[in-house]
Order: sequence, then structure tokens, then C-alpha cells
Amino acid sequence: MRKLLVATKNEGKAKEIKQLIGGYFNDVVTLKDFDININIIEDGSTFEDNALKKAKTIYTLYRQPTLADDSGLEVDALGGKPGVMSARYAGEKATDEDRIKKLLDELKDVPEDKRGAQFICVLVFIDQQGRIYQTKGICRGKIALEPKGKNGFGYDPIFIPDGFDKTFAELDSQIKNQISHRSKAFENLKKILGEIYNEGTCD
Repeated sequence: MRKLLVATKNEGKAKEIKQLIGGYFNDVVTLKDFDININIIEDGSTFEDNALKKAKTIYTLYRQPTLADDSGLEVDALGGKPGVMSARYAGEKATDEDRIKKLLDELKDVPEDKRGAQFICVLVFIDQQGRIYQTKGICRGKIALEPKGKNGFGYDPIFIPDGFDKTFAELDSQIKNQISHRSKAFENLKKILGEIYNEGTCD
């Protein structure tokens, strides 16, 4: 039986991951499925550092195929911020609304043609033998003048992907999943999984 352990307690993220690459595994489980209380401090300076730390920590404990990700938003006018601090940009206990408000306040004097940004997702997969694979996905766009839409989460209501005039939070989830940074990272990962498992998938 081929099992994948996702280094997260977020059930929504696990569900999304199962939809994206579940065909390569009979079972996709998360840390919530184990009797473990672990808090991995994401103190890396890059998305790659954080994803690798999470993957290695969990793989060392269970020695089975493990997947971890780290993602965030980089805004050109802010020198790449919030970056790896995306989830903690307005404080540890801040809400999505708090983070969005802080970001928009910092960009209040920045014109529309200078509000370029990109979402980044880095995935780290460690196979049964402990070999490490890494993929990355980037979605370019710009920051809207105000939040719009009810879909998605995080900074989705203020991110307008290139080629569209709607925010991630306004787009249909199927469209978002075709163009998002996370979907691009997973497309690259699926190529690797196909090579590892000889293109075979689980029924």
C-alpha cells in the first residue's frame, strides 16, 4: 500500500493535495491522523528552507513518503515582502482581513501599474528511501486596490493574476486551480512522481 504523509494539520490543504496527486497513492494522511503534538517553527529565510525543514522533520519521525509545502505572496513595491512572513505579516494571531488591510495600507500611494506581485509555492517530497525532490510554482499578477470576492483564502481577495481582471477570490475554483502557483508546483511534482513510480498510478 502506497501512503503519503502530508506535513500539515490543515484538512483543507490535505483534501486539495489528495485531489491533485492522490492518484499516485492509496492513502493520503496528515499529522492530524497521528498521535503527535509537534510544532515546527518556520524560521527559514526562504520558502525552500521552510518546506525542507517541515518535510525532513516529519520524514525522520515516520520514515515514509512525506510531502511539505511553503507558500506566500511577494509584492514588487515592497521589495518582495511579505514573502515567507505572509501568514504572520500582521502578527501571529492576525486574521486574513488583518493581513490584507496591512498590505493595502502599505500600498496606498502605489499606482496600479506599480503593484506587481507573485504567489510562490515550494513543494518538498521525500520518498521511501529518503531521497529529496523539490518543485516550485509561480503565478504573476498584481495587487488590487481593494478586496473583492468570497472564494479562496489568505490574500486571494486582493490578487489579480495576469491575464484576468478578477481576483483569485472572484474566480471559479476550477480556473484558479489551473493557473495558481500551487497547481503549477504540483504539475511539476506529478512529473517526478511519474518517473519514480514508472508512470503507474493507484486505482
